Parts: sequence; C-alpha cells; structure tokens
Amino acid sequence: MLLDEAASHAGGLKRVLRAFDLTLLGVGAIVGAGIFVLTGVAAAKYAGPAVTLSFVVAGFACAMAALCYAEFAAMIPIAGSAYSYSYATMGELVGWIIGWDLVLEYAVGAAAVAVGWSGYLTVILNGMGIHLPDALTHAPEHGALMRMDLPALLIVLLISAVLYVGISESARVNSVIVMVKLFAIAGVILVGVFYVRPANWSPFVPYGWSGVMRGAAVIFFAYIGFDAVSTAAEEVVDPNRDLPIGILASLFICTTLYIAVAAVLTGMVPALHIDLKAPLASAFVLRGLNAVAGIVSLGAVAGLTSVLLVLLLGQSRIFFAISRDGLLPPIFSRIHPRYRTPYWPTTLTGVVVGVTAALLPIQEIAELANIGTLFAFVLVCLGLWILRHVDPARPRPFRTPMVPAVPILGMISCGFLVLSLPLVTWIRFFVWMAIGMVIYFAYGRHHSHVEAAARAELRSAASRG
Repeated sequence: MLLDEAASHAGGLKRVLRAFDLTLLGVGAIVGAGIFVLTGVAAAKYAGPAVTLSFVVAGFACAMAALCYAEFAAMIPIAGSAYSYSYATMGELVGWIIGWDLVLEYAVGAAAVAVGWSGYLTVILNGMGIHLPDALTHAPEHGALMRMDLPALLIVLLISAVLYVGISESARVNSVIVMVKLFAIAGVILVGVFYVRPANWSPFVPYGWSGVMRGAAVIFFAYIGFDAVSTAAEEVVDPNRDLPIGILASLFICTTLYIAVAAVLTGMVPALHIDLKAPLASAFVLRGLNAVAGIVSLGAVAGLTSVLLVLLLGQSRIFFAISRDGLLPPIFSRIHPRYRTPYWPTTLTGVVVGVTAALLPIQEIAELANIGTLFAFVLVCLGLWILRHVDPARPRPFRTPMVPAVPILGMISCGFLVLSLPLVTWIRFFVWMAIGMVIYFAYGRHHSHVEAAARAELRSAASRG
C-alpha cells in the first residue's frame, strides 16, 4: 500500500526537533505577515472592525484542517506535508497535483514576505537617518526598469544559507526571533489597549458578512505555519507525540494573538484610516507613541524573518519529498554529506524566491498562496476521511476526534473561503496547475518509483509466464 511505502521513507535527515521547537516553528510562520501586514489590509479594505470575526472564521477552518494534519503527521512522519498525505491516500496523480500546488503556495508566500520585510527595514533605516535609494528598494514597475528590491534578495539568500547549514541551527535562530517578535506583539496589546476608542468599532460590520468572509480569505495566508511544521516531520525526535502538539499548539497561540491584535488595532484607529504598509507601527505614531512604534517595527522585521525561514524550509522539503518519489529529478533529494540537509532544493529555492522578490511586484499575486493553501487543506481533510474507511485498523498515535464531522467541516469551511477569492486568482491558479500537469506527464510519470516498480513486476510476471 502507498501508505506503507510512504512510512518506509522515514529516515535520512537529522532528527533534532522536539515539540517546543515545532511549536516555535509554527508560531514563527504564523505570527508575521498576518499581524504586521494583512490585519490592516483586511480591516481597511474588506471587513472593518469585524476583521476579528474574519480571524475567527479562518481560525476555525484551520482548526478543522489542523486536527486532520495532526493524525496524518503522527501516522506518516515524513517530509512533504500535504503532498505525502495525499500521495499515500489518494494516489500519485493527486499527490503530484497537491505537491505542485504547495510549490506555488510556499514560493509566492516567501517572496511576498521578503518584500514586506524589505519595506519594514526601509522604514527603520529612514528613522535612523539612513535613506536607501528607490532604485535599490523597489521592484521594476510603471516603466522604471532599472530597479530592484535589494534587501528582499539579500534576506532570502541569508536565510537560505542558514537552512543550508542545518535544521538545528535554523531552529535556534528561529527560537530567538520568535521570542523577539512575541515581546513586540505583547507590547502592542498591553500598551495599545489603553488607547482604544470604542467608537472606532462602530459600525462593527460595515461591509456585511461577505466582507468578513473576504477578509478571512485574504488573511488565510497567515495561517500556513502549522502546514510548515509537518514538512519537518523527518527531523523530529518523537514525531508521534511532538507533531500533533506542535501543530495544534502553534495554531491556538497564534489565533489568540491575531484576534487580540486585530481588536486593539481597529480600536486605536478607524478602519478606513489604517496604513496598509505598516498598520501597527502607524497606529502608535498617530497616538504620539513613536518609541513603541519603533519597537513594533523591529518586531515586524523579526516576525517576517522567522516567517521567511519557515516558508523556505517548507519549500525545500516539498521538493525533497517529490524528488524522492521520482516525480522530480534525483538532484532535488540529495542530502549534504556533512550537514544532512537537502542542499540542492534549498539552494534553488533561495535563488528563485530571492530573484522573484527582487524583480517582481508580487503583491497582486499574493492571493495565489491562499488558494494553494486552502486547496491543500481540503485534500488533507478528504484524505483522512477516505483513510478511515479503507484502513480503519491502522495504528494511529493521534486520532482526529469526531470523524467524519471534523474533516467535513474542514472541507466546507475551506471550500467556502476559496469561493471568496477573486476570479483572477482562480485563473492564475489554473494556469500554474496546467504547467504542473505538463511536467508530470512529460517527466514525473515516466520516472515515478511506483510506476517503475509496477513495470518491473509486469516484466517479472511475463518472464515467469
């Protein structure tokens, strides 16, 4: 069975991560772009003060998917996340589709975060009297071709170098960064609550329920963290115990922080007046708290750094898992003899994401990460439901409660959010998936280890006959 073959892959990478490390990896990915950027965008353009409800909706959808992820992660503790789970339960073609989808999800997300990181760094440098020229801080657009976002490129290359050296080093760096940004976010909540004006929460739902749902669809990108936790499964000391803890704990912590920060932000500043580039820092500037705004900006840089680290980690592990199954060239699954990391996909991911962030104005396509994430969650929920029917006796170190209610609710809630995304996002998504199908039928299908084993078995049977 494909599930048994998937489980047999476990091993090869260095096992050093524990539940605490995984929780911080999840927090590192979730608490970042969502709080420091997307909260303001969703409040100002879609949901108003009801962005807190948007986080509740998105958090509920994620919770249903996270429970399904937790069972799979404990049962199939290998790199690859939703790709591995879909491959093991629904076959190679579905596995490839979701794997190619995850490549888009992580790459676009990482590039978007790198651009956001560059923007916050520029604000901090400006406050110190250091002004970088626009030609080095903005991607080419509107006819200005001789420009590039150099800070975005450099931070991607730096984080990729850390990931190249090793996962334990990456985890330590991430832990320090997470602590810094959690301190900054605590400051936002504890100080900002004294400057909340309840009148700013009225009307609470200015754009109706459709605005709340559109806001939830926009901020969903910020919840990719627990998916990234599962991509590191082969580097976990006790995956059966630690993976479910890391996934669920990081989701609970971050959802609570999101709701609190969204409530404070919309209470401090009317939704229509929120600065989309630096919503939290600008809110404190408006209240004359420039020192707090500086701390928030530093926290934003730290937060986006950790998000970038986890997204680049997840992207390289997705390539590693797909290549190990033969669907991509074997160079993507080579492990460094000294550092025990998949160094080729780490290097390629760093270069491609860095160049993309430096040269392309990718804000308009960031919603592609959302549709990719939601699509992955739907398939994971469906895969769990299928596996409970076809293999109910399989040992499950962690069992998702209330099956089939939880996976059905996960599919419905994620599916509803997908429908809230604009048409142009769907068109771009289908173009990307079409490219993936060409690659699969031109290369992957002919080099698949499953197909190779089937062909060998047929030849053996024919020779015996």
